[in-house]
Amino acid sequence: MIVDPHPLWLDAMQLLLERLDFQVVGRAHDRETAIELLNEHRPDIFVGENDVLLDRPDDEGPSAIEHARQTNPEVKCVVLSEDADAADRQRAFAAGASVFCAKWAQPDDLAVAVRQVFEHSIYFAQSGEQEGAPRTEAPSAAGNAVCLTKREIEILRLAAEGHSNSQLARMLWVTEQTVKFHLSNIYRKLGVANRTEASRWAQLNGLLDEDGGTQRDPA
Repeated sequence: MIVDPHPLWLDAMQLLLERLDFQVVGRAHDRETAIELLNEHRPDIFVGENDVLLDRPDDEGPSAIEHARQTNPEVKCVVLSEDADAADRQRAFAAGASVFCAKWAQPDDLAVAVRQVFEHSIYFAQSGEQEGAPRTEAPSAAGNAVCLTKREIEILRLAAEGHSNSQLARMLWVTEQTVKFHLSNIYRKLGVANRTEASRWAQLNGLLDEDGGTQRDPA
């Protein structure tokens, strides 16, 4: 569910979330409408403008973000802010936000942050963390592909087999834009420039059989 007083921002957020294969079940311009929709839909992710999500008028109950967490304790709340100062961040996280994002951030940066709320495949160093401590997931069956999510490994394997973006979209039941988004993240994580280099990386790191086909997990 998304909430923002500006229609253009609502449209932009809906496009971004749908690109990530989320279904937008509700849109609101103000706190009152947002709370009504939260009661109706109990969404898994709640994205909205800082003031609308956090403001709590006197004697009118909890803020929208607090109400979202009451209706669904597992909800992931993403707060967008025009100012993004330290006080705003502290207030958002104290209220239960999972992500705080400046409104001038790149769309792909916000998209990655939203995905990580659910996938937890990227970790950031914390103060006091021991030097050399693990900062990524445990190695998967793909060996060195620890920086990739399961979905990215699946797409990389299929791309290395020679499938086009449109074929991948049909095989995975997603949009072609979503495939492009995943490939872009794969290239960035692997430090490669294109599909050919990514396919070569997959071969060198054990994602492919010797004949060029993908490895299959044992039944």
